[in-house]
Amino acid sequence: MLQYLHIENIAVIEQANIEFSNGFNVMTGETGAGKSIIIDALFAILGERTSRELIRHGCDKAVVSASFIDIGKEAEKKLLELGYSLEDNSEVIIQRILFADGRGQVKINSQPANVSTLKEIGKLLINIHGQHDNQNLLNPEKHIAFIDAFAENEVERTAYIEAFNKFRDVSKKYNAIIADEEEKTTRANLLRYQIDEIEKSNVRIGEINDLKEKILIYQQSEKIITALREAFFAIGGDDEPDNLCAVDLLKNAIRSLGGILDVYADTKKVYEAINSLALDLEGISSDISGMIDEVNLNPEDFINAQNRLDTLRDLMLKYGDTEEQILEFLSNAKTEFSSIVQDEKLRVELENLLEPTQQALIDAGQKLTKSREIAAKSICSKICEELAFLDFNGAEFSAEIKNGKYTKNGCDYTEFLISANVGEIAKPLVKVASGGELSRIMLAIRSVLSLKDDVETLIFDEIDTGISGQAAHKVASKLYDVAKNRQVICVTHLAQIAASADRHLFISKSVKNNKTYTEVTPLDNSGRIKEVARIMSGGEYTENLLKTAEELISLMKK
Repeated sequence: MLQYLHIENIAVIEQANIEFSNGFNVMTGETGAGKSIIIDALFAILGERTSRELIRHGCDKAVVSASFIDIGKEAEKKLLELGYSLEDNSEVIIQRILFADGRGQVKINSQPANVSTLKEIGKLLINIHGQHDNQNLLNPEKHIAFIDAFAENEVERTAYIEAFNKFRDVSKKYNAIIADEEEKTTRANLLRYQIDEIEKSNVRIGEINDLKEKILIYQQSEKIITALREAFFAIGGDDEPDNLCAVDLLKNAIRSLGGILDVYADTKKVYEAINSLALDLEGISSDISGMIDEVNLNPEDFINAQNRLDTLRDLMLKYGDTEEQILEFLSNAKTEFSSIVQDEKLRVELENLLEPTQQALIDAGQKLTKSREIAAKSICSKICEELAFLDFNGAEFSAEIKNGKYTKNGCDYTEFLISANVGEIAKPLVKVASGGELSRIMLAIRSVLSLKDDVETLIFDEIDTGISGQAAHKVASKLYDVAKNRQVICVTHLAQIAASADRHLFISKSVKNNKTYTEVTPLDNSGRIKEVARIMSGGEYTENLLKTAEELISLMKK
């Protein structure tokens, strides 16, 4: 339960230290005194979104701290899961600091935390019910949440969400693939043609330059052959005995020098040099002869070379300016084609998954619907009992569950119906319920749900809207009854509710030095009598009114 609340620099509250007791706590005060500010501070402790506007004018920060003891098992479990230690009495201290520059700081039992963690824990510590919850009753889309809270169908809801996410994921991927299937087919056909064309051409790096050189040689072959032959004849000669070539002349020199080697030894070095030169020239002559054979191309080879070069040039026009670029295009085309092929395989796989995942979703949806139908009968029956106590004589409360679209929340459309009087046809709440009736209906629902959850503290912010007379007495009795098993904190303007409290806190404001200050004062019995009398009169009160207030307090405690 909420034991202690410290507020510092929140709106008109400069500083307030509020102690709560178990049982039934009420907060009263004149309109604008600051009761709503205390609720805002509690929302901050629960991790709800806040605004810098909450910070008191002229201050650089605001602080809210709360102490909880004897928290529920679910809250203990969640805190331990998140790594937060607990004292022996399971005390939890939460602090939230709001800075004027927009920064924030959160601590749980002196350990740093973030707002999302705080919100996760806060919902297990306190349930706050106010006018917003009443409006939820007018929105059928919110009704299913009340039934789920009573149904305790976490297993069914988890299974459904898993099935829903699986089917949605498969459908999304499948639809994305088939959305451009025709375009991908066209693209795959083009890629297949391009890959075949390049691969059949067997492109080799450097081949174009080789072909150009080969064609140029053929085109200049006559000139080249004439030059080579002249060089060949000059070096190696021919078969004519009168045509002396360089090799013949060198051989003559070798013979001449060979004849004097024994006579003049110094000629040996020259002799060997000329002999070596003759051998080299013979080798060169042989090389030139081979070159003549190479240059003397077959016309068919020339045509083939030109055709091959034309083929490569055609590829260059389509796929790149060089052999390297053509081969790079081929590699990229293969990669893209492989991706499309993989997409096709994935499409088949996803297509095969569509039916089973859809069926799994349908099955999970049916189980979830069944759990809701069973819970709806039970919760509506209990709500009818609560409504009867809250002065809805003869009222019938029911839940209409129909097939709806598959969403993350299930496949049901649910709406609460009420027949406020005997013999009337049940109609949607939005069409028949007044503000006061909504408050009592919400109290009835929360009374029933409080038996199911593990949250120790329930806060009702002006649950008495639109209520008076006998209904007010019944609402007060019901709140007091709920407070026997839970801590209940109620902001109220009704004397009957204020008179029922175990602890009564009075919210007041004053002006000092042109600044507004709010104070929270716990009332003793005398103070309670005066405050209840003030609520009853709307201002001034008489001795008779004080006596009436005292009697009311005594009456509500019976």
